[in-house]
Amino acid sequence: MKIHTEAVINLWVNSTTISRNIDLTLSGLHGIGFSEYMVLFHLMNSPNKTLRRIDLADAISRTASGVTRMLMPMEKIGLIEKEINPRDARVSLVKITESGEALFDNASISLDEKSAHLLKRIDNKDISHLLKIFDKLS
Repeated sequence: MKIHTEAVINLWVNSTTISRNIDLTLSGLHGIGFSEYMVLFHLMNSPNKTLRRIDLADAISRTASGVTRMLMPMEKIGLIEKEINPRDARVSLVKITESGEALFDNASISLDEKSAHLLKRIDNKDISHLLKIFDKLS
């Protein structure tokens, strides 16, 4: 096996394991998975805490229809709301609600703790190096 293929396989296995661990933590404590957390993360960090659905899909590397399916239960429990774009009714906007903001803040604390636990054997220098490598990938 070539080293590049080995690296990609290891990256996938490790990212899947980490995602599963984070999913279990977030769903157990906050009732959302890591994908829903990432939706809230991108909304919290966008202007007016609002994004077009298609931009949200790009941000979390999902299809527009996949994001639409993900948003339905989030809207139902009051984490996000859809807004009509005054310039173009065909463009759906997604905005985080106050409840969504509160859940995001609490879930972020849990994510910070879980992340520290998952990466406890890696020192901060190596984590910084890893982040630089990830920057080169994107």
